Amino acid sequence: MTSTPIAKPQAQMGAMPVLGLLGSMLSVQIGAAFAKGLFPVLGPEGTTMLRLAIGALMLGAVLRPWKVLPSRRNLPWLAAYGITVCAMNLLFYAALQRIPLGICVALEFTGPLFVATLGSRRLLDLVWVGLAIAGVVLLSPFAGISRGLDPLGVALALAAGACWGLYIIFAQKAGAELGVRTSAYGMAIAAVLALPFGFGAAQPYLGDPHIMAGAAVVGLFSSALPFYLEMLVLARMPAKVYGMLVCLEPAGAALTGFLFLAEKLNLLQCAGVAAVIVAAFGTAVAARRPAPSPT
Repeated sequence: MTSTPIAKPQAQMGAMPVLGLLGSMLSVQIGAAFAKGLFPVLGPEGTTMLRLAIGALMLGAVLRPWKVLPSRRNLPWLAAYGITVCAMNLLFYAALQRIPLGICVALEFTGPLFVATLGSRRLLDLVWVGLAIAGVVLLSPFAGISRGLDPLGVALALAAGACWGLYIIFAQKAGAELGVRTSAYGMAIAAVLALPFGFGAAQPYLGDPHIMAGAAVVGLFSSALPFYLEMLVLARMPAKVYGMLVCLEPAGAALTGFLFLAEKLNLLQCAGVAAVIVAAFGTAVAARRPAPSPT
């Protein structure tokens, strides 16, 4: 059985990878809003552990990863992928407990932005990156609209962003052999790694049907569905293009925070949303053009 190949950077992208990535981002933000409601009971660590464990079970049932075993050569990439999945989720939820969803995602987004600049040979790419950075700044505490933010929350969100950037790279490396099954293996590895951090907080509630139902919703929307969609996307989309298209992530987070958590946007935040959307679509259009010769 052959795995889904990772697309070459010059391959033409259709509409489905873009739609899949948008669906993944929307799913993650809805799941994050539900997860924040579990923090008073489970804490961010317990919520993360249950999210990853339930997501791993869901992906395992759908993808049946045991049918395609990883080669010894691919094990280091797969392990690195699982480690970054675990670290990214633990850090993000710890930050989300302390700062609003929209700002948390905007700060975390620095990781994919860095990936988006790697290997760029177009001046226009740097223009889109600059516009996206401006939008992220407007959605962040540096805009002067969110004074009093927890400094630890800001630091945790930035650390989650670094893990997100590494996740993009490791997902493509591991996915070259395993395709979409990489997400099932990575989620299982991440769930095991999260056990020491979250089991103590979650253990008293494992028999509570209401808490477990909420955790199942979080596992579906925050882990199983988006990770499956992202592996499909990363198999057909260069890492640089992926990194720029997820410029929409802070916008989706800000909107979800408003709809589900009553976190309102002001004029500067709306300007930030517009900036990242323009940058994302500008990069998607530019990605269809051939890169200029380096000579």
